[in-house]
Amino acid sequence: MHISSLGRLLALALAASWATSAMAEPPAEPKAVKDADGKYLDSKGDPTFNVKADGTVDWYTYSGYRRYHAECHQCHGPNAEGSTYAPALKDSLKRINYAEFYGIVVGGKQTLGGGQEKVMPALGENKNVMCYIDDIYVYLRARSADAVGRGRPEKHEDKPPAASAAEQACLEKSS
Repeated sequence: MHISSLGRLLALALAASWATSAMAEPPAEPKAVKDADGKYLDSKGDPTFNVKADGTVDWYTYSGYRRYHAECHQCHGPNAEGSTYAPALKDSLKRINYAEFYGIVVGGKQTLGGGQEKVMPALGENKNVMCYIDDIYVYLRARSADAVGRGRPEKHEDKPPAASAAEQACLEKSS
């Protein structure tokens, strides 16, 4: 049985519409409801931040700050505040959930409009992004909720052993 080009196109369009509607679900409240070895999760099980009353951030928020400024700020601006050619991710994270963020980072995104073409490259093969994607998301989430201000967080929790193990395993796998 041969599938016509039109049939394939319709199947792809239908799959894209399902994927878009699945990704349209807004993120959960960023409040941490679970701590799994120093990694905080929201009510949907997505990574989130934890900032103590004295301003101490969890390790993953701090790590996300470092990774964001090593890999992302060149386009998305310092402190996730955007630039002339890439959106302010501190605002974007108010509207997109973890699955959508992950999909955009892994597969990239192209936006056409207003006489401009904006392209987010696919970073799924970049171990400096993918081994720390949760950390970057957590930092951006904290920025979007105004839980952390501009600049490097002054105080942070120690790096959990689970973070060291996951980092080592990811970097070895990626080599």
